[in-house]
Amino acid sequence: MAKYVLKRLGYAVLTLFVLVTLTFFTMQLLPGDPFTGEKKVPEEVLASIKAKYGLDKPVFEQYLMYLGNCLHGDLGDSMVTKRAVTDVLLGSFSVSFDLGMRALIFAFVGGVLLGIIAAVKRGTPWDTLTMIIALVGVSVPSFIVGSFLQFLLGLKLPQWTGVKLFPVTGWNGFASTVLPTFAMGFGSLATISRLMRTSMLDVLGADYIKTARAKGISNKRIIWRHAVRNAIMPVVTVLGPITAGILTGGFVVENIFAIPGMGKYFVQSVQQTDYFLISGTTILYGGLLIACNLVVDLVYGFIDPRVKLGKEGS
Repeated sequence: MAKYVLKRLGYAVLTLFVLVTLTFFTMQLLPGDPFTGEKKVPEEVLASIKAKYGLDKPVFEQYLMYLGNCLHGDLGDSMVTKRAVTDVLLGSFSVSFDLGMRALIFAFVGGVLLGIIAAVKRGTPWDTLTMIIALVGVSVPSFIVGSFLQFLLGLKLPQWTGVKLFPVTGWNGFASTVLPTFAMGFGSLATISRLMRTSMLDVLGADYIKTARAKGISNKRIIWRHAVRNAIMPVVTVLGPITAGILTGGFVVENIFAIPGMGKYFVQSVQQTDYFLISGTTILYGGLLIACNLVVDLVYGFIDPRVKLGKEGS
């Protein structure tokens, strides 16, 4: 187990290194720089500013300097806000993490339950309703869902009922988290429900399930003690990519609902060609996704004893 974890951590470090490298050199291909719009600033001042951030040095030398700073936990200073990138990320990470975890829990719990219901009630209106929800979820982007929820529940519902339940924008209190959580998690909920339904149908048709029924075991116990545990394995496997999808979708959703998370700064950094902030947010998001995939691999091994985390499993 320890050997497997160390090996995975090594891959994670290598992946982060590749991510930082690709991000750095990709930024060099972007047109302009954060100071292009400063038309009234004299050339001498611009040269001084670029020297301060090391932009006057050769690209490879800039790259080596940035790698060295990253190893010491220094992600540089934002060229636009003039704040340390670490401070910007730490100040907004808690909001993005909170929203992401809410959306992930909503998607996982709701998707698993819908998938179980659809499989157990196969061919009934419950199954049809679940498949309609899944079809809508995988077809409609998160920003469309968010905009629709803002219009229907944030604007029209108060007009119809006189009661404002959900704020249209902001991040203050539980009510303000409901709409963005639903918008971020709805697509993943649909994917999980479809996958869970298919997996449950396969498991319910297995021989050991038929044997359990022949022994007189209750249908409820068969479903929750035997079928769900095995059917949920494919869902656990795809939790890593699903987490990536939720975090990626958070960029747009956070901007739509004016949530002060990392998505706001990431979009602004790209628009303003803020090199260090782009790289810092990319590293943080990449690190989170790598960590999620590692956790999923380990959880998968604990859930299914057939998975060996030793030499063969690696």
